[in-house]
Amino acid sequence: MFTLKRTTSDNEDFGRLVVELDAYLRILDGDDHAFYAQFNKTNLLKNALICYEKDVAVGIGAYKEFEPNTAEIKRMYVLPEHRGKGIAKAILTELEHWAKEEGYTLSILETGYMQKDAIGLYQKLRYTITENFGQYVGVDNSICMNKNL
Repeated sequence: MFTLKRTTSDNEDFGRLVVELDAYLRILDGDDHAFYAQFNKTNLLKNALICYEKDVAVGIGAYKEFEPNTAEIKRMYVLPEHRGKGIAKAILTELEHWAKEEGYTLSILETGYMQKDAIGLYQKLRYTITENFGQYVGVDNSICMNKNL
């Protein structure tokens, strides 16, 4: 069984998993990693979530305001050995609830073509592919998705 904790990006467990996420993405993104890394600074995220399993941090996610009424999902990650247990689904669902509580009506996100499991999860949770937004316009490796909350 796992528990979810609302926090900020200053949380030590969140920071530790971000380091692991970045290492994972460096492999998937290859030469494009530096481009994406500039948009994934986590020192200012006031809406961060950590999943704990037996008091061990095993997954994270966050969101930030993209524009009024629109929350952008960021930093979704579950340790590889803890995948397949519904953790990512629980994190994303809780982030959506939290965003709704704060008045957001649309959730957006960006992921890469190489992140097949993430794309499958987002589509299962009713996210639809949309035109690339913001800094991802014209970026061939990016897939942008959205969902009405």
